[in-house]
Amino acid sequence: MKLDILAIGAHPDDVELGCGATLAKEIANGKKVGIIDLTAGELGTRGTAETRASEAAEAASILGVLVRENLKFADGFFVNDKTHQLEIIKVIRKYQPDIVICNAIDDRHIDHGKGSKLVSDSCFLSGLIKIETELNGQKQTAYRPKLVYHYIQWKILEPDFVVDVSDYLDVKMKAVLAYKTQFYDANSKEPETPISSKNFTDSIAYRARDLGRLIGVEYAEGFNVERYVAVNSLSDLI
Repeated sequence: MKLDILAIGAHPDDVELGCGATLAKEIANGKKVGIIDLTAGELGTRGTAETRASEAAEAASILGVLVRENLKFADGFFVNDKTHQLEIIKVIRKYQPDIVICNAIDDRHIDHGKGSKLVSDSCFLSGLIKIETELNGQKQTAYRPKLVYHYIQWKILEPDFVVDVSDYLDVKMKAVLAYKTQFYDANSKEPETPISSKNFTDSIAYRARDLGRLIGVEYAEGFNVERYVAVNSLSDLI
């Protein structure tokens, strides 16, 4: 199955938090979208790998993505090497996305920056014909996505462009809150974490509202790029 967009996150919930509203908008506009989680989030303070998997499936259903896979890399300990790159190359060649969206270039959690560079490097390598891969016994064709974008996570990075998601923030919030073990619950007896506070949950909306304010809309999500943003005319900008 060829996808228009493949969103990749180091942990289940990274994609929802980083670009959930943008994906919901693209899906509503007819785009074929998939999600790849690099790890099961097994080192997370709250919940388990099993609960995260169940929550990820629910979130994927809410967003309406066509496929979601987990590569089962070691949470906290995966590295940017040939072994991990080849696994991502297989996925890229399998789905042949026009656009790949991945973790923030720099962030509080060490897996986010690592995941960002790992995926970016793999997107480039996937286009080299002398790197041979097989999937289910079939030789794969070299393929390189046209664009690689990076969503913004914990750190407030300056975006290179923003997407108006005013009509889709509610879908994002439903997908994020599908991760019931991870986010604010006044009755939870699990340890507190930086993302389990009510302030963090509230920040999802107020950060999107602030980006929206800056471009004259209600809500927006920001992204970083690896090359100049190109438009056909000045009227392409809103």
